[in-house]
Amino acid sequence: MMLNLPLITVGKTISQISKRLNRGHGSTWPGHIALKGNKNFIRDILAKSKIKVIIVAGTNGKTTTSGLIRTGLEKNGSTVLQNESGANLLNGIASTILLNTNTHGDITQDYAIFEVDENALPLVLNQIAPDYLVLLNLFRDQLDRYGEINTIVQKWHDAINKLPKTTKLIINADDSQIAYISLTSQLDSLYFGLNVKKTKQSQYAADSVSCPKCGSELIFETTTFSHLGNWQCNSCGLHHPKIEMIHFAHYPLSGTYNKYNTHAAAVVLKNLKMTDEQIYDSFKQFAPMFGRQEIIQYQKRNVQLFLSKNPTSFNQSFQTIRELKALSLLIVLNDRIPDGRDISWIWDTNLPQLEEFKQITLAGDRVYDMALRLKYEMGIENYEKKVKIFENLKEAINTTIDHLPINETLYILPTYSAMLDIRKILTGRKIL
Repeated sequence: MMLNLPLITVGKTISQISKRLNRGHGSTWPGHIALKGNKNFIRDILAKSKIKVIIVAGTNGKTTTSGLIRTGLEKNGSTVLQNESGANLLNGIASTILLNTNTHGDITQDYAIFEVDENALPLVLNQIAPDYLVLLNLFRDQLDRYGEINTIVQKWHDAINKLPKTTKLIINADDSQIAYISLTSQLDSLYFGLNVKKTKQSQYAADSVSCPKCGSELIFETTTFSHLGNWQCNSCGLHHPKIEMIHFAHYPLSGTYNKYNTHAAAVVLKNLKMTDEQIYDSFKQFAPMFGRQEIIQYQKRNVQLFLSKNPTSFNQSFQTIRELKALSLLIVLNDRIPDGRDISWIWDTNLPQLEEFKQITLAGDRVYDMALRLKYEMGIENYEKKVKIFENLKEAINTTIDHLPINETLYILPTYSAMLDIRKILTGRKIL
């Protein structure tokens, strides 16, 4: 512990300097330094505390689900620490712990909620044995970094099999790969999903359509989107597990995908002995997390951000803004390290009825790739009538806003690094 105290002091100083210089929240460097000084920093600090740890992992929905759980806990009297800035690698988690210690190097909150990058989850589980592990979904994302889903699944399976029996799994039963991990573990599991009509939706960008046990083709009685739905294997008999949560009285955010996030959070909170009424009241007070349907006022207009970082999240964001009757759309495509260098995924997106929009603006590092994608979808005549291209992001935002009536909302679909750039323009502040 004597080693950790100077690491904590240095880390807090770096974070304070970063904030004062408006260089972000200092949410990664303190943890990076702490882990350099003590590779078991996370494990050592948590070992001295009685804090309950909740880890949320998956391709999409981590930040929203973590925020919903935190809202439920805090609105009902618990204290919580969370890597709320989205720094979801090992150094970000170390930073969160470090920055929430007291003068003695202890953490005293009731709960810690950590959203964890899917590729980093095995490393994190090597340091933390959580009380609850929430597994939301697995979709293709950043193939240049992560590889195919099967690679991630095997890493998760190996790491989860090493967890103690005190860990409880909260599982999306509608994702066959996620469900199979829990079905083959020795851990207690609770399942959530969606109860949809007995019709089958189009499976755009479906990633897991083979049985995780025997490899045969799965049969889907119903689907919600991508490969999520009521599945079974007629070859080996593996089937969708029984769901604990299929409906809730209030959904704080729009979109089918956010119903999954709401159910995951509600299952955790119910298991922590909160009543449906307490959860409902807390969800009514939930504010969207940064970039996840967050609304920002800019030049007297509303701008709403829908983080869209892979085929599934883009398709769901696009479907949701159409349901919201969006008329003005800005798509920002980057290919930086946080986004993944491979942007071929844009050809797996589903973009129906683009002619419904009054104006479509494109920007980002790979703006011309997105332009080609839209031109292919819309045809040259409609494309030239509706679409404007900007190489400069601030110019794209300001020009679009200038043509936006006061009572309309600008909907923006950005990749991850683009979302950070947009927020800096709209708010004047950096997150990371």
